[in-house]
Amino acid sequence: MPRTPARYLLALVHTERRSFTLSLAYGTLCTISQALLPAAIGQGIDRGLIGRDQRALLWWGAAVLGLGVVAAVTGTLRDRAAFQARFGASYTVMRDTTRHAARLGAALSARMSTGDVVGIGAADMTRIGLAMENAARGAGAAAAILVVVAIMVDTSWRLGLVVLVGVPLIAALVSLLIRPTHARQQHLREQQAELTTLAVDIVDGLRVLRGIGGEDAFDARYRSQSQRVRESGVRVAMAESLIEGAKLLLPGVLVTVIVWLGARSVAAGDLGAGQLVAFYGYAVFLAGALRRVTSLIESATRAHVAAGRVITLLNARPDLRSGDRTPIHGTLTDPESGLTVPPEVFLGVACAAPSDAAEFADRLGRYHDSDATYAGIDLRDIDLPGLRRHVLVANNEAHLFTGPVSELATDRAIDTAQARDVVESTNWIAGAGREFSGGQRQRLRLARALTANPDVLILVEPTNAVDALTESHIGQAIADHRRGQATVVFTTSPILLGHAERVAYVEDGKVVAEAAHNDLMSDQRYRSLVTREEAE
Repeated sequence: MPRTPARYLLALVHTERRSFTLSLAYGTLCTISQALLPAAIGQGIDRGLIGRDQRALLWWGAAVLGLGVVAAVTGTLRDRAAFQARFGASYTVMRDTTRHAARLGAALSARMSTGDVVGIGAADMTRIGLAMENAARGAGAAAAILVVVAIMVDTSWRLGLVVLVGVPLIAALVSLLIRPTHARQQHLREQQAELTTLAVDIVDGLRVLRGIGGEDAFDARYRSQSQRVRESGVRVAMAESLIEGAKLLLPGVLVTVIVWLGARSVAAGDLGAGQLVAFYGYAVFLAGALRRVTSLIESATRAHVAAGRVITLLNARPDLRSGDRTPIHGTLTDPESGLTVPPEVFLGVACAAPSDAAEFADRLGRYHDSDATYAGIDLRDIDLPGLRRHVLVANNEAHLFTGPVSELATDRAIDTAQARDVVESTNWIAGAGREFSGGQRQRLRLARALTANPDVLILVEPTNAVDALTESHIGQAIADHRRGQATVVFTTSPILLGHAERVAYVEDGKVVAEAAHNDLMSDQRYRSLVTREEAE
């Protein structure tokens, strides 16, 4: 995997080498054909019209027509190949980032913010694709500029010298204007990522914010960050406006100088009328060609910034190393806490500290390394994708993807999760399920987890957002649905714990008692924990 933005862009060029090479070849032929048109027109005027040679006029007229046809055909082929290179590169970026994000899994959020990830898919891959497309036009324009300069030097060394000096000078001036824009675009990209992350956080926690009265505080934070993005955008716009102005002004000045010098040469008898027309055509062509070259430099600058963001994601490495052993059905054990999950048991786990539930689930599911074992095998030695298929952790932060509910879970799982009313009200999930209440989303997540049907299902507070009656139905349904398979439920709800075959009580990160729920109720510590939950 390339380590720098420039190498990544070169790797994309290599991936799309066929369409990219064709676009360069067709672009060069197209632009050179356009560059030769003024020469053919000038010859037709001097030899055909002024020289009154009908044959020469027809010959040069046919040459103009032929060059026009070649330019039209190669221009069409150039655009086709350039679009293939553009969208091929964009797809490659999307594929690379999506696959790597999937490999990173839970480590992605620790490596990059939500805004950075969204920005790659929303803007960065488009900018990289546009640079690939502009390369065909820019490279063709650069080649044609060399041809025009050679013709002009051969015809009039003075005018040729003006072009020979003026073109690199204009390119250098525009490059000087583009250089500081790179840093400003990078800063704007970072500010946009922060704003996107903040917006996602607000949308995800909107109900909670309203419940605790935190809307005004987050509104102020969003407005403040939005203003910072606006200020960064204005600075970028100012720099880009200078570039756009220079792209129009400087070539225009060059055209004016060439036409003025050419007119003086005609008046002095050094150039013919046809040559003056040709030189005017060269000047106009050069103005357009220079704009295409500077546009290429500008888009390449943006693509370099975008590639830097992509490389940041692609260079991120997962926290966990995958083993090579195949998981087999057996007992899941966490030596650090003393928790043991036998196969075919519905186990409830009541943690005195709520944070212990997430910590235990992460260890048992190997979302971070520990000494936990499965069937006597250290989890670190087990093939990670295989472990994910055998041991599934489902919590309330799991994302609901857009699509039909019928593809989310089976009918049996929907009934077990008591989510039939949700399915009947709407069969479509949109916007990560934000149109549903917290309890409805919770039941949909539970139905999806049950559909996966792993050997060990670990549920973290699966019913804390539903009413007591529904929770009781869910508890009994889970026991029936998962009979013969290992199920671990982290909760302090006495309703749900009452349906578990056994309950482990955890204090200070250790299992201090394990028995049936009714038996544990004689333990003052356990009873205090679960009855306090019930009283609330």
